[in-house]
Amino acid sequence: MARADLKGAQAELNGRVLGKPGVEGTAIGLHRGSPCLKVYVSSPAGSKVVPSKVGGFRVVTERTGGFRKLS
Repeated sequence: MARADLKGAQAELNGRVLGKPGVEGTAIGLHRGSPCLKVYVSSPAGSKVVPSKVGGFRVVTERTGGFRKLS
C-alpha cells in the first residue's frame, strides 16, 4: 500500500479519535510486519473509542502515559 494511503487513513483516524478522553495521539507503525495505525491511550476509556480498521489498515492501541509539550 502507498504511503499516501497510510497518511490519509491516519488523517481520518485523527478526526475520529483525537480529543476523546484517554486518547493521547496517533502514529503510523508496524504490526507483525504489516503497516498499521497506532493509537496511544492513557486510560481504558481511550481504547473504547478506537475503531479496529480505518482505510483498510489495522488500528492497534498502545498504552502510554499522558503526553506533554516540551518547551
